[in-house]
Amino acid sequence: MGLRRSTLRASAVGAVSAALLAGTLTGLAPAAEAATPSVRFVDIAGDGGTVLKANVVAPADGPGPYPLVVFPTSWGFPQAEYLVQARRLAEAGYVVLTYNVRGFWQSGGEVEVAGPADVADASKVIDWALAHTPADPDRIGFGGVSYGAGISLLAAAHDRRIRAVASLSGWGDLIGSLYSGRTEHVQATAVLDGAARLTGRESAETRQVFKDFYAADPANEDRLTAWGWKRSPAACLDRLNANRPAVLLTGAWGETVFSPNQYADFYEKLTVPKRLEMRPGDHATAEITGLFGLPNDVWTDTVRWFDHYLRGVDNGIDREPPVELKSRSGGGYEGYPDWKSVTAARQRIPLAGTTTVHAGVDSGADGGIVFLSGALDQLTRVPPLAWLPLLPRRWAAVWQSEPYATARHLRGTALVHTTLTPSAERGTLVAYLYDVGPLGVGRLVTHAPFSWRGREPGRPFGVDLELYSTAYDVPTGHRLALVVDTIDPLYLEHNPSGARLTFSSPADDPSYVSVPLREQ
Repeated sequence: MGLRRSTLRASAVGAVSAALLAGTLTGLAPAAEAATPSVRFVDIAGDGGTVLKANVVAPADGPGPYPLVVFPTSWGFPQAEYLVQARRLAEAGYVVLTYNVRGFWQSGGEVEVAGPADVADASKVIDWALAHTPADPDRIGFGGVSYGAGISLLAAAHDRRIRAVASLSGWGDLIGSLYSGRTEHVQATAVLDGAARLTGRESAETRQVFKDFYAADPANEDRLTAWGWKRSPAACLDRLNANRPAVLLTGAWGETVFSPNQYADFYEKLTVPKRLEMRPGDHATAEITGLFGLPNDVWTDTVRWFDHYLRGVDNGIDREPPVELKSRSGGGYEGYPDWKSVTAARQRIPLAGTTTVHAGVDSGADGGIVFLSGALDQLTRVPPLAWLPLLPRRWAAVWQSEPYATARHLRGTALVHTTLTPSAERGTLVAYLYDVGPLGVGRLVTHAPFSWRGREPGRPFGVDLELYSTAYDVPTGHRLALVVDTIDPLYLEHNPSGARLTFSSPADDPSYVSVPLREQ
């Protein structure tokens, strides 16, 4: 193995967008003074004639043709988002076109959430670039952060001209991201909704989708699932594999928008030249410093990816381990041949006995705050904390391992298996895995929600829950603890007033948490 809580206000998103715009323009100023690449702002007719605001950054000399890289903007961000990286690519011999996706800022149309019109826009942008810039039709790349990442993957599945993709903090399965465990990720969704209202114009369909999501009515589930699946690259995986673009996927362990699990699953099903990179951080926090021109591993590898697959540069990225992970606990990158090799062994921690918890009160164990908690963990290695001796056992079930005599290197996806007897036909639980030190302070390793409907009250059923994938090192002398409660501000909960959840471990089907371990 080689080494290398409350919903945020929409105004905060706007402030971030404004700061990013100011930062990118500041970062671009020295390049403009140096008169290297040329920059021009243009209007492009997208699908149905919708005007898309764009900019073109091109090499200052030579007739071309040059490889083309297209960057659709992130959700709620202005078209200046990628100007610093666009300049750097242009200096290396690329034509770079960045455009504001439909419905946001000055671009026309309405926010369709990576719908068919957004995919058609991507092809129209390529058509325009080939007609109005010295771009090479045989060397076209697409990339972007977050929203731009998802659109890039969808575009590559529908347009064979795209030969390389850099999907940074994107998604493979939109419903698997915002509705995992059949539980609405309300905090993340509310931030996206707020940003769209602040910086864009939601379509009637998009507005209704948000309303239905918040309502959490089971009658809407099938329709919401179909809407999200149509916007998921995993739904067009066969087309993507048939077109065979080279695909780079990057994500963060603390993602509160697009979980690492769905990304890794999507990666495994790709049969194209591919690479998966996972790092500490939250949604898009690993990439953001690169947008300001600061040294950044994600953008370094993005350029290397385009250099190899669009310019033919023999930089070795195709010979490196295709799965590169960085532990949240520090250290260098670890290389693996594929995702399944990340987990070399498993250890089971028994969830013994019978425990009943009451719903309706937050025990104090929580997954954090969207965008912020993962970023804090990335910068300071301080994840969400909980003092386990003080967790009220009426509201939280707690199981702990013995202290470990040696360090444990968790890599991959922890699995929870238990038998649940609910007092109501519907409900929600959230499971948390903590690294617990000698004083009982728990550092959140990973967690995940799970909701059910239509169950017979008083009748037990089995629960199998994948916690969010992670890379985390448990120090010697520490122990692992599984905590289960019923409320987390990140998610909508479906427990009726007075509901109780009883967890048991039958002799013929014992309950446990299976911890994924790396080779020592």
